[in-house]
Amino acid sequence: MAIAFNEIPQALRIPGVYVEFDNSLANNADPQFKLLVIGQRLAAGSVAQGVPTKVTSAGQAEDYFGRGSMLAEQIKHLLAANQWIDLTAIALDEDATGAAATGTITPAGTAVETATLALYIAGQQVRVPVVSGDSQDAVATAIADAINADDTLPVTAAVDGTVLNQVNLTCRWKGETGNDIDIRLNYYGEKTPKGLTVGIGAMAGGTANPDIATAIAAMGDEWYNWIVCPYTDAANMTALETELDSRWGPTRQIGARAFVAYRGNHAATTTFGDSRNNPHVTCMGTNIAPQPPYIWAAVNAAVAARSLAIDPARPLQTLTLTGIMAPDIADRWTDSERNLLLFDGIATHKVAPDGKVMIERQITMYQVNAAGIADDSYLDINVPETLERIRFEQRKLFSSKYPRHKLAENDARIGAGQAVMQPKLAMAELLALYRTLEARGWVQDYDGYKASLVVEIGDGAGGGDRNRLNVQDSPRLVGQYRVHAQQVRFRK
Repeated sequence: MAIAFNEIPQALRIPGVYVEFDNSLANNADPQFKLLVIGQRLAAGSVAQGVPTKVTSAGQAEDYFGRGSMLAEQIKHLLAANQWIDLTAIALDEDATGAAATGTITPAGTAVETATLALYIAGQQVRVPVVSGDSQDAVATAIADAINADDTLPVTAAVDGTVLNQVNLTCRWKGETGNDIDIRLNYYGEKTPKGLTVGIGAMAGGTANPDIATAIAAMGDEWYNWIVCPYTDAANMTALETELDSRWGPTRQIGARAFVAYRGNHAATTTFGDSRNNPHVTCMGTNIAPQPPYIWAAVNAAVAARSLAIDPARPLQTLTLTGIMAPDIADRWTDSERNLLLFDGIATHKVAPDGKVMIERQITMYQVNAAGIADDSYLDINVPETLERIRFEQRKLFSSKYPRHKLAENDARIGAGQAVMQPKLAMAELLALYRTLEARGWVQDYDGYKASLVVEIGDGAGGGDRNRLNVQDSPRLVGQYRVHAQQVRFRK
């Protein structure tokens, strides 16, 4: 036997007992799962744009990115849904050429009772004190004061200089995302003080999102498993998809799934879904919900990451989106509408009887292949997630156990203990690993996998690079128990 030592030299004549350690059989580590959230900062933030920053609390996020900033609120909601995640944030500055979204709140009449006006901005309650006898102008002033007293809100308020009962709202940052800030009254069934009516002018006019190229450059080659992106404009979506495809590829192998969300009615959401086609982006349709899409995307990613880190093959259906407020009952999509969205690249949610919002089906935006033919191979997020984990296990196996091995054909007479890889050895390792993955419930059909497995040196015909081992395998992934269809043929 000629053992292949790593460190003990062959030409060693000094007496002694020499023991080296080899950890090649001891690597049982799982990936260090990481979540990245991208969002806008305010000028008050202490961390500049484009700097990857670890965040462990909502208070840190407010200090780093500005209290009331988009990014601080994303992180606050994300950590409330998953406090154990390894979280990194990359802030972006607003586009100086853009415009901030604006809206209005216009009370009318005179209050005839002392009560509280329940206003909701981006899902956050603003309690406005109203005293019997207050005029509409006085109520407008009270509304503006109450809004400005809460600096975590995404808007500031000012009474109009001409129309004295009109409150003008302005998003704290420039960009299209401000257009999705919801303004409403009485979400939980509260009553408007008697004598008053309140008109709402929806937020609009926000233009020019930041370019996420800054964030992509800052990511470098760090492996983030999940990415939260608040922007769904075509330019940023294209840039994000291009980066995700690159990360998924065989040369980088640091794949990630990006979570976005889209706010709009059924027709608008369908149109948006049909405009994209990527297996590494999942978009939750929010409908006309109180909270903006950047909050939905952050919470969706946090909840999904918690489950996918444990088991990438297990479906996410019924998981509660912590802290997310449901659309009004009249706005909620029907079963048939949600089913249609699932054919348009849009992930769907359901609302439980107690009002909790739950993931219904987390699909990717991939819908057609390169020929434009309908393709469901990457329909559910579990498919790329499971493939990513299988690839990690295979890479870990060979890079840990065989980091500096020679390569020989199967018929070579290699002495025991030599650091030599052979096709038959690689095949045995892959089959053993498949058994392990099968036990985890990630794959199935071991016999089919074994029959399809091909391992060869070079091109398999005596040519090609003789220092290269080529492998082709065909794992069969498990499915997810989503639909139970049963016919009851009753008898009398």
